[in-house]
This record gives sequence, structure tokens and C-alpha cells, in this order.
Amino acid sequence: MATKEVSDSRKSRPEATDFLELDTLLTDEERTVREEVNGFVQEKIKPYIQDWWEKAIFPREIVPQMGAQGLLGMHLSGYGCAGKSAVEYGLACMELEAGDSGLRTFVSVQGSLAMSAIHKFGSEEQKQEWLPRMAKGEAIGCFGLTEPEAGSDPASMKTFARRDGDDWILSGRKRWIGMGTIADVAVVWARTDEEGEPVRGFLVPTDTSGFSAKDIIHKLSMRASVQSELHLQECRLPSDAILPAAKGLGGPFACLNEARYGIIWGAMGAARDCYECALEYSKNRIQFGKPIASFQLTQQKLVEMMLEIQKGIMVALHIGRMKDEGTLRPEQISFGKLNNVREAIEIAREARTILGGNGITLEYPVIRHANNLESVRTYEGTDEVHTLVLGQAITGIPAFH
Repeated sequence: MATKEVSDSRKSRPEATDFLELDTLLTDEERTVREEVNGFVQEKIKPYIQDWWEKAIFPREIVPQMGAQGLLGMHLSGYGCAGKSAVEYGLACMELEAGDSGLRTFVSVQGSLAMSAIHKFGSEEQKQEWLPRMAKGEAIGCFGLTEPEAGSDPASMKTFARRDGDDWILSGRKRWIGMGTIADVAVVWARTDEEGEPVRGFLVPTDTSGFSAKDIIHKLSMRASVQSELHLQECRLPSDAILPAAKGLGGPFACLNEARYGIIWGAMGAARDCYECALEYSKNRIQFGKPIASFQLTQQKLVEMMLEIQKGIMVALHIGRMKDEGTLRPEQISFGKLNNVREAIEIAREARTILGGNGITLEYPVIRHANNLESVRTYEGTDEVHTLVLGQAITGIPAFH
């Protein structure tokens, strides 16, 4: 039986960074987005990230550059947003996190959390006021849900909003809030005394009397990013500060799922950068008269990394296609977040062993990615929470209480 001749482009050995030729599963538009963001990362992030991370600097000047690149709220439509698909947004997250988790986190907080909350649940006036400026990077938003004693259990939040005539008075604390000290507006979730769905969302301009924020310092992870604690002391807001369409915890959870989706892709970007670094290092590091890439144990490590990255990207792409089709379930997002972040951390740690002692220096990106991923593993739902979400999905039995 005659066999079809393999095209010249397929005759050479598989690429080390795209072994299964997953690139062929993307459209021309998707590849264009990926390459454009990759170019942005190579030019605007990678040459400087070592210094930013070491000195715990978030580069404010990059925000309008991200806006000009169409990265802020890029998966939202209208109001100056790029209106890209879920897969295109995911590919952008993967490239950004190959640069640094902290810079991808900024795009996530701005677009998937703060802008998404306004886009999904805000009034037309709120959308017109904030979204165009946020898309350009002229205004920064943060998302105030987590509290010092209400992380995985947001239903136990203590921040409270009470009526005072036509106004609302907000009091409480929020912690681990990305971009809190540099934000122009905070999306704050608070309990109210309303019946039925007591949790509501509020837009709080950060120059509101009684609002203050302070940076969380001494971090050994996400150092090129801003995490903050918010304090709200009798903050008076007008009646139109409330997000009218957000009632109950379904509001913030919908935004969190947007952020979790980006993480599924982003974690693979960090993992890929670690793998590429370890692969290149192993081919140039000479020990016992030969490159360490020639040793069986090193090759096993590299193969295991490559396998998990290719599988993780396939998971991300399939979930992205379902999201674009409107068939994606929240439990399936938990599947991707749990698997891909967990595997990314293992890849970073294994890559560090290939680099030996050099792997703990910022001369190489591996230890920075490894430290950052410890935060990524915790935020937007811990391993334990996503495990229980999946456990309930496959057994029908909730095990949270």
C-alpha cells in the first residue's frame, strides 16, 4: 500500500518546545496574538524582570504599554477592549507568564477581575466611566474579596455595607489584594442586610474618605507585583456605587473563574520558560568531559518536563475552546487550574536541579518562577479547594463542611 509522502516541514525531528506540533491546532489569528505578545515580553519584560523582581519593583510605566498592546480586558467587548477570544486571551497569558507571573497577574487583576466585574455587573454609566480608561491603562483597578480571616471561605467575610439614607457606608478589611496601593478604583465585595442575596459589589474610588491601602512586604514570591491590604473605615458611597447586576457570591465567583482560566495557560508559560532554560543549560554545561544533556538522568528529567507541558497546553486549549463555545463548566476550570499549576511547580523544581547551584540565582529565571508559582498555587483557589470542587463534581457529595 502506498504511503503519502510526509511534507518537508514534517520530516525533521520534532521540536523540543512543541513536540506534538500543537501549533497546528491554532488559527492564524491565534498565532498572531501569541507572537505579538511574545515579542512584547521579549522587549519589555525579560530584559528587566531580574532587576524588578530582586528589588521588589512593579514597573508602573508598563501599564499604558500593556494598554496600547490591547492586553487589558482583551477578552471583553466594547468600551475600548480588544474583544479577543478565550483562546487568544489564554495564549497571551501563557506568553506573559513566561516573562513573569507578577506581570501576568496584573493583566488578570485588571482585566479578568476588576474590569470583568464592571463589564458583567455594572451599569452603563459605570462601564462608560471606567472601562475605556482601564483598557488604555490610564486607570488601574483592584478586586477586594479576600479578607484576613476569609480566604477560601468568602461567605464568612466581615466587611459590611449599611444603608444611610440614599448612601452606603462600608467598613472592613481586605487582604492579599493585587494592585491595591496603586489602584484608582476598588471593586469591593461586602455583606449587607438585604434579604436573599446579601453579598453585593461596590465601586470604591480609592480617593474616597476612609479608604486606605498598604503594601504587603517581605514577600519571597511575586516580588514584581503589588499585593496589598485594604482598610475601609466608614467609607461613604453614593447609591450608584453599587454594581446593580451582582447579587450574592455568584458575582465574585464569576470573576474568579475568569482569572482562574488565565492561570491555566499562564502556569504553562512559566513551566515552558523553566524547561527551555534547563534544556539549553544542559546542552552547554560540561561535566565529566561531556554535556550533562548526554546523561540518562538528565534526559529523563527533560522528557518528563516536556510531557507535562505538552499535556498542560492541550488541557488549556481544550478548555479554551469550550469557553469560546459557551459549554465550559466551573468544575472544568478547577481541573485545569489544579493540574497545570501543580505540574508547573514540579517542572520548575526539576529544572532547578539540572542547573545545580546556578539554579538558585536570578541569573536564570527558574528559581524566580518556582517562587512565584507558590503564590499562583494559592490564589484563585488552593489545591485543596479545587480538589473538593472536583470531588463533589464526580461523586455528587459536597465535602467542604
